[in-house]
Amino acid sequence: MRRGHTRALTEGPSPADAHGPVLPYPDGWFSMAFSSEVVPGALLTRPLQGEDVVLYRLRNGEVRAVRPYCPHLGAHLGLGALESDELLCPFHRFAFGPDGACTRTGYGTPPPPSSDLTLLPVREVDGAVFVWRHHDGRAPDWELTPWHTLGTRAPRLAAWEMAGHSQDVVENTVDIGHFTPLHGWGESEVAEPAVFDGRSFRISVRSEERVPLLGASPLEVTLEGNGISRVHVCTALPRFGVRTCAVYTTTMIAPAAFQLRQTSRFEVAEPAALPAPLARLVSGAAHRLLAGVMFRGNCAFVSQDFPVWATKRYVSPPRLARGDGPIGPFRHWARQFYPADRLRAQVPSAVGRGAAGAVDAEVESGVT
Repeated sequence: MRRGHTRALTEGPSPADAHGPVLPYPDGWFSMAFSSEVVPGALLTRPLQGEDVVLYRLRNGEVRAVRPYCPHLGAHLGLGALESDELLCPFHRFAFGPDGACTRTGYGTPPPPSSDLTLLPVREVDGAVFVWRHHDGRAPDWELTPWHTLGTRAPRLAAWEMAGHSQDVVENTVDIGHFTPLHGWGESEVAEPAVFDGRSFRISVRSEERVPLLGASPLEVTLEGNGISRVHVCTALPRFGVRTCAVYTTTMIAPAAFQLRQTSRFEVAEPAALPAPLARLVSGAAHRLLAGVMFRGNCAFVSQDFPVWATKRYVSPPRLARGDGPIGPFRHWARQFYPADRLRAQVPSAVGRGAAGAVDAEVESGVT
């Protein structure tokens, strides 16, 4: 056998981006960065559904998001610079004001007609920067809902990029059945049934978690979704007076690849049996001692799903079992964030059904 013309045999699960995607790109608001990453005077380029977006912050604190190519000759604006509040093209130094208007060229001639930048709708909510994307270019027709903040301390941040489809992350929150076999919780049950209302949903779960050295504690979990790319997960361990809140945002960057961002907070209740000054001291000490441990545990918890998300394929209709949770109703709710024609064209049909019937069957088989 000649050397240099072979490679190791392929084995193991294929990543999700090794085959064609089943679900199309969704529509809505998508996180591009943590707010702390978009600093005055600097440009930040991030991918969004196969295209770059350039982000920057004005001196008054507002964030701008623009398509990346200069309308003059197509240079990538992410290689440019900010001068006061003007974005400068790296090629000919065309300057663009905060409203996207071309204010001057790099050699003193009047700006050519129709040379303004396209500003993308952008919002800052809960410490993250979101950009609107819709398949037919329509303007935003709904807004992001701010969620409550746990405590007053700064959150801890994490971000990952992997193969897969972002809907799997959001669907995970209503997949009650996976919490015990994958994450090691005790038997889980729905405490408050899932409610799907407009662009949002909410569900509460009761379970049990074992804490090293301390034993088992009832676990109360509230999960909220807003759009198809944003989830709020709040947990409480009443026995220990511990609460956590985490916001997860997902952004498709390619047909079968996405970015996941996590913003998490942790709080220890002040012991009610102690005088107020001492209770605050004890709570603060516990927070300093445990915050890093809790954050690492939070990251380890969510990362248990990564191999599954990175290799799974969207099955429609799913063969659901009792105890799975409201996956069927969730998928019916999620359909609003996709172009109807592309969803019908890309979701595989069940035997004896058309593609549209296969999607409808997910609701019909919504065993909880």
